[in-house]
Amino acid sequence: MVQALARAGCAVTLVLKAPVRTGRLVDPLRALPEVTVRSPHAEGMVSFEGGMPAKAAAAVLARVDEEHPFDLIVVRGRRLAGKLSAGPLAGRMWTYLTDVPQSAGEFDGASKGELRRIADASRVLLCQTEELRGFLESAVPATAGKSVLFPPVVVLPEGLATRPDGAPDGRALKLAYTGKFAPRWNTYEMTSLPRLLAMRGVDAELHMVGDKIHDDPKDPGFATRMRTALESGQGVIWHGGHPRAEAMRLTAACDVGLSWRHPEMDASLELSTKVLECGTLGVPVVMNRTPMHERLFGADYPLFASTETDVLDALTLIGKNPDVFTLAVQRCRAAAAEFTLDAAAARLRGHLARTFPEPSPRVLAAAVEHERVGVRPADALSDVSAPAASAVSSAPAAPAGPAAGEGRRLRVGVAGHDLKFFSRLLDYLQSRPDMEVRVDHWAALKVHDEERSQELVDWADVIVCEWCGPNAIWFAQRKRPGQRLVVRLHRFELYARWPQHLDIDAVDEIICVSPHYADLTREITGWPADKVTTIPNWVDDQQLDRAKLPGAQHHLGMIGIAPSRKRLDLALDALEELRRDDPRFTLFIKTKLPWEYWWIWQKEEEREHYEKVFRRIRRSPLLAGGVVFDSYGRDVASWLRRIGFVLSTSDDESFHLAPAEGMAAGAVPVLLNWPGADTIYDRRWIHADPPAMAASIAATVSLGRWEQDRLLARDQVRAAYGLDEVCRQWTDMLAATGAPKAARQARTA
Repeated sequence: MVQALARAGCAVTLVLKAPVRTGRLVDPLRALPEVTVRSPHAEGMVSFEGGMPAKAAAAVLARVDEEHPFDLIVVRGRRLAGKLSAGPLAGRMWTYLTDVPQSAGEFDGASKGELRRIADASRVLLCQTEELRGFLESAVPATAGKSVLFPPVVVLPEGLATRPDGAPDGRALKLAYTGKFAPRWNTYEMTSLPRLLAMRGVDAELHMVGDKIHDDPKDPGFATRMRTALESGQGVIWHGGHPRAEAMRLTAACDVGLSWRHPEMDASLELSTKVLECGTLGVPVVMNRTPMHERLFGADYPLFASTETDVLDALTLIGKNPDVFTLAVQRCRAAAAEFTLDAAAARLRGHLARTFPEPSPRVLAAAVEHERVGVRPADALSDVSAPAASAVSSAPAAPAGPAAGEGRRLRVGVAGHDLKFFSRLLDYLQSRPDMEVRVDHWAALKVHDEERSQELVDWADVIVCEWCGPNAIWFAQRKRPGQRLVVRLHRFELYARWPQHLDIDAVDEIICVSPHYADLTREITGWPADKVTTIPNWVDDQQLDRAKLPGAQHHLGMIGIAPSRKRLDLALDALEELRRDDPRFTLFIKTKLPWEYWWIWQKEEEREHYEKVFRRIRRSPLLAGGVVFDSYGRDVASWLRRIGFVLSTSDDESFHLAPAEGMAAGAVPVLLNWPGADTIYDRRWIHADPPAMAASIAATVSLGRWEQDRLLARDQVRAAYGLDEVCRQWTDMLAATGAPKAARQARTA
């Protein structure tokens, strides 16, 4: 991690948790430019020997941060992250999650609560594998949207030669194991392999590197048996503990690595770094067959093994078949190529660029202009740093970020009762070094703290009202001269009474999410055309872009089926058409059920619609086993991995985010022609009726176009609605200081 951060352009301080007893790990890091190694024990910051407990470590980190505040703090370990989540480093933590429960059964209330607090305090959550990220997002919703992949990193020591190509010829097969010796790692069973292979006519020797023999409370005799086997000399060569570079040199001198473990570890959500190191060295590995390993090495990888017999069969095969050995080497090298230090640094550079956007001269110029023309009362709040110190902020402190340059930052206030459609935009605005952001979170549509709201009026250069409701009316009545007021309007408010009471002369810009609804807004309200503009909904394309699971091309998806205008019945029409010819097609529905919305279920016509739909699902032979309901939750990105087509069968939508999210996740959108659909989505994805939808889906799969179409859809949504693009549009809009009509019209177009 230290090397990857340094290569990504960071000045890195490593704080050691224990006294240095050998320099084999730390000395190479001390030699790196832009890396500082701090040893609290040597510096007298702690008064005890041994590793620091979490509470002491949190205090030490806070003290080091006080000396020179950091922009981000990378921390590994649940216990330490839990302590830091309640302290001054919250909001700047990049938490590397590995030691988490590995199954739903291990997740108790305390674990979920602790991980929720860690997620809330973390800017980024780093996950080793896609499996771990998906599991966390399902179990702890607060991790969704913050979890990013940071796989293990393999760094070859300088000057280390990899294993020569080619199978062993005319000599003993050399097996290698490096790491700890523990029961579930099958290390004791490995020591029998040379003897058992000899009985099959395969000459072999086992090289074992490591000095940590675990005591197992469940098996008190393990440590003694393990040491005896290591020292037996019966085909086993025990090298003891060595620095990492020497351990890798010893491995490179062998033919096959061993990562065969107890079956109960098959559900692990982590990826073995030792396996990847072996692959980088050109040493093929015997390992358990798991979905994760199949994805990396291929389902036909020849060295998968679950039992001792499987291991012996695999080693016998490659010991007598050079072609199989060569195939295994090629697969391991290819898999390990994704986990280099350069790849890790590139990932980090991407995360850093998003977390710390560059300051914009336009935004800074807008801040200066607002300061020049603004009329404000006794500006007592002007030096308060937001959002951490703001009384109206409900968000954790934003990271310190790069300096914005001379002059003050643009002051942006955000007010609303429900910010779920604004959340990632808010994260982005708060991360900008040229903006200060404060949030006035209303308790309900009409319920707020007037004193806090007035503080926002007195302080802000620009106020953004999320929803055109009572919040917009209140701020329009109190807007200061020179202050800009921006209101984002959704379908919900357009057909309500609030727009009628809004003083449109006090509003600088009305933001709609689609051109169709911008036109409807002008038509229904009669507001000046140049005040109504379009900035689309955002799609977090980087979070959604994940590898598809097998069979996705036969899986249709819907997100949300309430109210009835979502028209689940039309989706069932399309599904029945598909299943007449191919029963593999399945509809997955991620949703709350209609009776969970009291304002929907109290309407008789809504109840009748759903009773008819669910009766049909139960009774239709074509639908039997073809409709799956998945629980509502924030783990949409993980859920979309199984989906190949996302349906939109609504009567009416202002934007309909589900197809766009599906496109970002690499699914093909399939839409009916609801009003305005063609102003948001390419006409190629829009169809006249359910039979036409079904025919398009069937042809896409049968003609082998699914891969091509899904990549096209992904590129389209990135260009039009990707989070970076929408954030750019919002930044330009907020930086305006009385933009002329022509500019607003150009942005709408």
